Amino acid sequence: MSKPHRARYRVAVAMMLAACPVPAAAQTVQELQRQIDELKAQIKALTAAQQGGTAAVPVSAAPSPQPSPPPAPQIAAVPPAASAPAASAPAPRIAIAKPPSTRAPWYERLRLRGYTQLRYNGILDEQDAPSDTGSRLRSVHDGSINEDGGFLLRRVRLVLQGDITERLQLYFQHDFGTAVNNQSSTERRENFGQLRDVYVDWFLDPERRLRLRFGQSKVPFGWENLQSSSNRLTLDRSDAINSGVPGERDVGINAYYTPDAVQAIWDRLSKKKQKLFGNYGAFGLAVYNGQGTNRPERNDRLMKVAMATWPFALDGLGPLFRGQVLEVGGSAMLNRYRPELRSGGISPISYRDDRVGVHAILYPQPFGIQTEWMTGHGPQYDLGLRAVRSSPLGGGYVQLMMDAGKTPVGRMIPYARWQHYRGGWKANVDAPRLETDEWELGAEIQLVEALELTLAYARMERREADARRTGRATGDLIRTQLQFTY
Repeated sequence: MSKPHRARYRVAVAMMLAACPVPAAAQTVQELQRQIDELKAQIKALTAAQQGGTAAVPVSAAPSPQPSPPPAPQIAAVPPAASAPAASAPAPRIAIAKPPSTRAPWYERLRLRGYTQLRYNGILDEQDAPSDTGSRLRSVHDGSINEDGGFLLRRVRLVLQGDITERLQLYFQHDFGTAVNNQSSTERRENFGQLRDVYVDWFLDPERRLRLRFGQSKVPFGWENLQSSSNRLTLDRSDAINSGVPGERDVGINAYYTPDAVQAIWDRLSKKKQKLFGNYGAFGLAVYNGQGTNRPERNDRLMKVAMATWPFALDGLGPLFRGQVLEVGGSAMLNRYRPELRSGGISPISYRDDRVGVHAILYPQPFGIQTEWMTGHGPQYDLGLRAVRSSPLGGGYVQLMMDAGKTPVGRMIPYARWQHYRGGWKANVDAPRLETDEWELGAEIQLVEALELTLAYARMERREADARRTGRATGDLIRTQLQFTY
């Protein structure tokens, strides 16, 4: 065979070998393996993004496929959806987690929590009452301040709270540390159950800025009144501010509104574990029966209440004020009240019970100050007339505090408070007059996250909340409270 013929023969053989299906099969396996590797990379990237909370993960994050030989006849068909999308295609997004659905079981939508306060007061020094009708050393906030003392379960609270629907939220609180009188003569019986709160919040917008509240809840009069006792720094509320709404609650309807700018500052303070008053809105309007906690309405006049509070971030005033927040506001109350009478029953007269108050709080970072003052008219027993009448009242408190941060025994917040009040205490029989001047020095120590110890020294000068007693009692006390939350 001549050389040209042999050359043409070799070319023909080479072309026949190139068309052989065996190499094509090898190329198809390589192509399938490449696609499987790409899918594995995409799944791995999406899983990592979901665990890290990323809202969107571009497919381009997957490793770039390696160059492959030219396509050849396929052994098995591959679905088109399995192929890698082009780089210009829109990246898939991972849906953001939503609150538990209303179809979820109740135990995923509602939660049970609570706290207990155990107290012990020790009287260091007390001036005896000058006569049988003289005032003894007593407090309207703590029944264990007396000559016998002893331990007291001041509060035993259980709270059931959660979303009924996306726009409706339930709050239910019961207290098992309530005392009942007149069970045997005048002896108290402790630790009875009493309803404190039961209401629903109806959110009128998806962002939950505007809400309507229906049921028994706290009356938005006074910043300290709204602050939870589990979160308050001092052992008791001040006489002046609390005199407007002893027990802090009533039955009615509220409207609360919180702008986004205010909520952002409160969220920032909450992350720093500041003691806030609870989100009762930057603005609040409400109507209530006006007779107090767990008491029926006694007249046809509803109590009207309005409140406004606004936190100001002081960062723009310079490095000295970086992170500082000053909150200021006020509240007003218009009411007609019928107190209980020692002669029996409820007063047939509705007495004027109108008050206005202001508050200011510089949150401790590390030093802070808190103050509230109130003035107005309210029911008060008149010794000269020997009858109840509406009389002027007023008072307030000033409180200094410091967030000392972590110490060898836990986070510590020392404080000093002075309070002053002259006026009636309408929750007691005959609305007796109080005359209070008191100093308190103390510190709250957070031993562990769910256990707080408060130690305080108090210098009290008080008129007893009993219209039959006169004068003032004075005394020095060491006060302690252990609070555990659950």
